Amino acid sequence: MQKILVTGATGFIGSNLIIELIKQGYQVRAFHRSTSNTATLAEANVEHVIGDVRDKESLRKAIRECDTVFHTAALISFFKQKQKQHFEINVEGTRNIVEVCLELDVEKLVHTSTIGALGFTTDGSLVDENTIYNWGNGIAYRYTKHLAELEVLKGMGKGLNASIVNPSVIIGPRDVNIHGGQLIRDIKNGKIPAYTDGGINIVGVEDVVLGHISAAKFGKTGERYILGNVNLTHKELFHLIASLIDGKAPKIKAPKWFVQTTVFFSGIISNLSGIELPLSPTIAKSLLAYNWCSHEKATRELGYKPKPIQQAILEAYDWYKKNGML
Repeated sequence: MQKILVTGATGFIGSNLIIELIKQGYQVRAFHRSTSNTATLAEANVEHVIGDVRDKESLRKAIRECDTVFHTAALISFFKQKQKQHFEINVEGTRNIVEVCLELDVEKLVHTSTIGALGFTTDGSLVDENTIYNWGNGIAYRYTKHLAELEVLKGMGKGLNASIVNPSVIIGPRDVNIHGGQLIRDIKNGKIPAYTDGGINIVGVEDVVLGHISAAKFGKTGERYILGNVNLTHKELFHLIASLIDGKAPKIKAPKWFVQTTVFFSGIISNLSGIELPLSPTIAKSLLAYNWCSHEKATRELGYKPKPIQQAILEAYDWYKKNGML
């Protein structure tokens, strides 16, 4: 790697990745829209290139002279009314990235996907890179990230050297749009009234960033790499966070029928009001599942070794406090 482009540069993964790349001595371009909040890169010595993944000409300008591209840009939303934007940004935008990388003979593309672009298991086994997508199209974000992977795979069939990384739920500094870190804020403020069946895999953003860099250096063409850390039930995770930040973990378990009824009416209200609400029937299915996975392949092939999750939780909490977000 000599000169690197990072799309989605002002986002959670993108900004942390850029700062680490600069720390390691690389020359980096930050690709983002003119309306993006660049606060996360305020102190970074990085070349800014304005554009949009939906605009191939702006991508050509950004990628030209770069040998490595990290494609982290994506629309992350569970709002049904944003389905069109999901396809435009996550699928068509990725197709544009692939085509321009092929056109300009980029040496390596690392595509940031998600654990949600893989399938779920029904036998209690851990999800791995070979788990076939079987979630359907009910959650546009998850579905379009799956389709985006297919665009990358098509590019590989035309000679593109690319690897895909699949992070699980991420926490850490610079989570300005508050995704995985919302758990920390809500538990600190006692805003989670109950826990449910199910569980997730959670990982620190520093580990995800180092996994990206390792994928660029050592990742095999056409291969996926899950970047995760620890598998926890919702109850275990809530209590762990509460114990570390002096928060309030829920003590009551919400039964399955209650969750399903709540999300049913939540979906109706969201559709009628046009207001994005956090729950829907398809999200309930995911919430009640045990979304557990294995990062053994990344450890074996990339040397990926995530640090204790307690450290990542505390780093995220400290960043929220420092930035007045708690």
